[in-house]
Amino acid sequence: MEKLVAYRIKNARKLKGLSQQDIADELQISKQMVSKYEKGTSMPTSSKLLKLSRLFDLKIDYFFNSFKVDIGEVNFRKKSSFSMKKQNSLKEQIKINLENYLWIEDSLSIDYSFKNIIENFKINNIKDVENAVLKLRTEWDIGTDPIHNIIQLLEDKEIKVIEIYDTDDKFDGLATYVNDKYPVIVVNGNFPVERKRFTLLHELGHLLLNLPNCELNEEENYCNKFASEFLLPKGIVINEFGGKRKGVTLTELISTQKKYGISIPAIVYRLVDANILSKERQKQFYIKQNFNSSLKKDVNLSRFETPEKSNRYERLVYRALAQENISISKASSLLSKNIELVKENYALI
Repeated sequence: MEKLVAYRIKNARKLKGLSQQDIADELQISKQMVSKYEKGTSMPTSSKLLKLSRLFDLKIDYFFNSFKVDIGEVNFRKKSSFSMKKQNSLKEQIKINLENYLWIEDSLSIDYSFKNIIENFKINNIKDVENAVLKLRTEWDIGTDPIHNIIQLLEDKEIKVIEIYDTDDKFDGLATYVNDKYPVIVVNGNFPVERKRFTLLHELGHLLLNLPNCELNEEENYCNKFASEFLLPKGIVINEFGGKRKGVTLTELISTQKKYGISIPAIVYRLVDANILSKERQKQFYIKQNFNSSLKKDVNLSRFETPEKSNRYERLVYRALAQENISISKASSLLSKNIELVKENYALI
């Protein structure tokens, strides 16, 4: 028990970005005692645990949750602007979400076995990504139709999606495997819907693509290509816009944005990639924006109407509650909602 509580205290401290001295000052104890708590050589009293619970803004049962996860390799690709303290805090936030997610699945005897159906599709160059996307869309039986909800698609394919809101726009997303078994994509929940959709698929590329050994910026290019091809396949680009053109109208771009849930700058990128627009025309497009604030506002406006929200975890919690696998109190803890709100939502089911 001591080792478990020690593990939780240390992780919660990282989550909040606090030092051992910060904890010591809050509890009015020595820094050495905090170190003993984190090593498991001393156990906090119940009153001290309550204070820690309030300090970390975590339910008291967090300290006794024995369900642990091992997060695979996590690559924060914006290292220059994302401090180590923020990285560690985000890792702990993700671990808490995943521990709760896997715990509720375990309580419902849900066990998935994810298979990457393009893991043997070797990517040798950027063009290979198009064929990898086509194979994945075919195997997932979605053809080339617009995808109205990326999160729902990923969750239907046994990929866990976690949205993080307590962060800034320096964090886009990340992808990893948990316990060497469960694929997980984490995305900034504050993003406009088009950016969120692109980020989800970019991270899916990191999860699934069998890439060659390459530099980080080249890997990012592969995954950007994957995301844009998945959202708006080249064949569809040609069908929507025709052959080589000198220019396109904003009306056409907005119509495509609304239909496929992809941002206008990303559509312009697809037009260049499909040899419909020249790179010079793309350059002029960006220059024109910079000198026309009204145009820039129109270009960057979010218009896709389908909300990209993950609700599978919440549904599982209420399912477990309905099946009497968990109590109202536990559901409140898992959902980070007060008991009265949980009761109100439960009563509606």
